[in-house]
Amino acid sequence: MTITHQDELDGLKDIGRIVANTLQVMSKAMEPGMTTRELDDIGSACLERVGAVSAPRATYGFPGTTCISVNEEIAHGIPGDRVISPGDLVNIDVSASKNGYFADTGATHRVSTLSSKSGPQKLDRLCRDGKRAMQIGIAQVGADKPLAGIGNAIGRFAQARGYTLIRNLASHGVGRALHEDPEEIATWPTRGDKRRIRKGLVLTVEPFLSTGGLWADQGEDGWTLYSTPSAPVVQYEHTVVATSKGALIVTLPG
Repeated sequence: MTITHQDELDGLKDIGRIVANTLQVMSKAMEPGMTTRELDDIGSACLERVGAVSAPRATYGFPGTTCISVNEEIAHGIPGDRVISPGDLVNIDVSASKNGYFADTGATHRVSTLSSKSGPQKLDRLCRDGKRAMQIGIAQVGADKPLAGIGNAIGRFAQARGYTLIRNLASHGVGRALHEDPEEIATWPTRGDKRRIRKGLVLTVEPFLSTGGLWADQGEDGWTLYSTPSAPVVQYEHTVVATSKGALIVTLPG
């Protein structure tokens, strides 16, 4: 989607705020002992309360309202009976539509634990750096900037910190559908992509930062994705609009 009128921006901001608020409520409610289905029910109630519709369910028939991925699951995890435990890495991905506009956001959290072992500290660092990788990518968004600049900047950051990037889970256009043109925006270094970001383009920025993973492979349920090689992975995501002054983030709570 390319924003051309204020009413389009207003509609996008509305659903952007809704998914951001839903993510925030779910993140605050998450605690050890609850199931991922119980967490998804909280998100479902948030969306239903404001008249928004789950985008993955409506678009693809996903068996849940939000995607909740725990530990070895890195994306598209199906909410169910899995119990969240202290120290788990939990990714919550919320995408929804309202009045014909779509927005997409997500974040990874490490569930609270009293442990101070080096392993958990490493995961905390991964979370902090995952959020930073997203911010670095967002800083490359602006009218007439190179689309490949997003992944190239994230790649430099990841390499400098000793991380890898999942290379088949890309950012994408969004706005009038959950996934639309441009359908694949690399969040890893690429060569040969000459596309430029047009003013008003709506897109996600969502790098998958890892301590060794390179690829996402689908599990037996047909939805859940796992890292290959197996390694911790975090993802942070915003929906943004490209302007002449840079990126306008629409998935902020308020």
